[in-house]
Amino acid sequence: MNETLTLHPNGRTTLRMQRRLPHPPAKVWRAITDPQHLAHWFPADITINGDHITYGFGPDGHITENNPPHTYAHTWGDEDLRWELHPDGTGTLLTFTHTFTDHHGAASFATGWHTCIQALHLHLDDRPIPQQNDPAQSARLHEDYVTILGLQPATATEDGIRVERQLTHPADHVWRLLRGDDATPGTPPPGPFTVPGLTTGAVTRTETGKLLEYDTANGTVRWELNEGTGQGPRLVITHTGDTTYLNAWRIRVEELAVALMG
Repeated sequence: MNETLTLHPNGRTTLRMQRRLPHPPAKVWRAITDPQHLAHWFPADITINGDHITYGFGPDGHITENNPPHTYAHTWGDEDLRWELHPDGTGTLLTFTHTFTDHHGAASFATGWHTCIQALHLHLDDRPIPQQNDPAQSARLHEDYVTILGLQPATATEDGIRVERQLTHPADHVWRLLRGDDATPGTPPPGPFTVPGLTTGAVTRTETGKLLEYDTANGTVRWELNEGTGQGPRLVITHTGDTTYLNAWRIRVEELAVALMG
């Protein structure tokens, strides 16, 4: 694997991936630009009309650069995809970049593109491509990419602490693991929703599988399971009024991610 992640001053993020493919650039070029070839490995059903692209779902895009057989770039809604091909002996060095706004979705995007580029390689080799991915394998790859890309879920804010982490299992599974059904307004939160040393008050609000909120000595803690990228929900935790538990929340979320893998 050869991946990097760049966070730009404007808040957008670029994922960069490189792969060596044992096929000449002209052959790889056809596979990344011709809809008949794209149908075998790209994650959407592409239709090209001039410089306009439809993907079968989500927003449309446009071709922004077309320099065969070297550089091909196009948009997908407000996201930018760029494919660069460089001769490498008898093969091709592919450099792919994906620029987007959802920084915390980077591991999901990397997992998806890794799988797609593997399928591209199989297509170029004229080998069969698996019709379905193994969810457990995808989850493990996602967690590997969280580490490889250096994604940090917990940050200090003006109001306290914010944690954002993409999870790899369905929200109802996460909720059960957290013992969310044990939460009752007016009583202390279940242990998995807290961190060591934190003085908790009573649960003030709960929505099954979605939200739990409780008071602390200096503010509130709010857990949300929102729509995410990939196989699971996006976990967002906000802890207002106190930044001393920043590392504790970072550890707690990583413990949860490990438990989900178990």
